[in-house]
Order: sequence, then C-alpha cells, then structure tokens
Amino acid sequence: MYKANLSSVLFLDIECVPQQPSFFDLDEGLQELREKKSARLLQSPSIENTTSVDELYDNRSWIFAEFWKIIVISVWYIQNIEWTQTFRAKSFSWDDEKKLLEEFFDMLNTHYTKSDQTICGHNIKEFDIPYICRRALIHWLRLPTILDSTHKKPWEINHLDTLEMRRFGERRSFISLDLLCRILNIPTPKTDISWEQVARVYRDEKDLSRIQQYCERDIYAVAQVLLKFLYNDQYLAYEE
Repeated sequence: MYKANLSSVLFLDIECVPQQPSFFDLDEGLQELREKKSARLLQSPSIENTTSVDELYDNRSWIFAEFWKIIVISVWYIQNIEWTQTFRAKSFSWDDEKKLLEEFFDMLNTHYTKSDQTICGHNIKEFDIPYICRRALIHWLRLPTILDSTHKKPWEINHLDTLEMRRFGERRSFISLDLLCRILNIPTPKTDISWEQVARVYRDEKDLSRIQQYCERDIYAVAQVLLKFLYNDQYLAYEE
C-alpha cells in the first residue's frame, strides 16, 4: 500500500452552506435552472420525504457547487513526526467566500509547491477538491498547482483519498467517515453536529466557530484513519 511521508501531507476538509437562505431567494434565472436539476432528483428513489424544489435546495443542493458556497476550509499538518507526533490545525472561515479562497490559495502557493507534497481527505477526489475548484472558477481565481489536475497524468496528481483507499480497487462502495471511524475503533468526530446540520447552524445561529470546530474534528479523524491504513499506528497528539 502507498507509503506517505506524513510530514509532507496536508489534511483537508471543507464545509458548505446555501448561498441564499432559501430557494425563493435565488434570482429567477437560477431558480429555473435549479428546478431543472431538481426534476431529475425528485424522480430518484433515494429522495425520501422530499416533495418540492425548495426542500431539495435545503437538503440536497450541497452536491451542486453552483448553488452553495464554502464557509470553512480546515487544514491539518504534522510536525516533528519522528519525535513528538504533533498535529496542528489552521482554518479559514469567512462569510466572504472569495476572501476565504484567496487566503487558502495564498497558503498553498507559499508552502505547498513541492512535487512530493500531498493533500489528503475523505472523499476529496469526488467532493472537496472539485468543489473548491468550481467555486474558484466562479470567483475567477487561479488554482494553486497542487489543486489543479488539468492535463496531469493520474500518477502526477498528489491527492490521497481515504475513501478510495478503503475501497481497495472496488468502485461502487461508499462509506461515511463516521462509520469508517467506528469500525476502526477511532473516536467519531460527530460529537456536536453532523454535516446535515451545518447549514441550519449557519443560517439560524450564525456560529462559524462551531462549524469550524466540527470541520477540524473531521479532518483530525481522517488523519487517524490514514495512520491506521498505512502504519496501524497510535493516535497523534492534538495541540490547539
């Protein structure tokens, strides 16, 4: 199995919320386009107890980067792995998504430009990284090299996905980070809120710090999963 130099790994997770409080706050053009997407979703048997496009906007629009925005990006890195195994965090949290992305990209362009550096997360290849890139496109921002997979060969893309690692080559299976932690006997990060509640906490409580803490717990759990996969190792220490 892949062996990572843990000191070169940047662990990453994002949290997203609706751009507008409700479907009816979107402009008419976006409402019409969202309805077209909703028509297909509403026919899916996986959509239970949902009968309208405004309910889908609240519950399922997070899968469409055109209608939601990023409010938190948390990154974690390991220092002095041979000696102290210290795990440190840095989070970017703003209501202003463009400012958030600019600060995050500035960090990547300053500190993560080497070919042996890697970004790691759970389902980042299908969600987090594409989402960041699509939102950056909307704001006309240039992607840092470590995020941009355009024209790269698969082995040139430095993205490590714990969901993909758990699949062991099988493509149909999905497992949540919470379930993966539980079966590996790793403390679950879902101790306060879950991803389904993030939009409500943001809309009703305006509590960015609470969402940031949730995001940081998620990515800390990802690091424990990676250590389990690669080394069957003990937990890393976490320092605020």
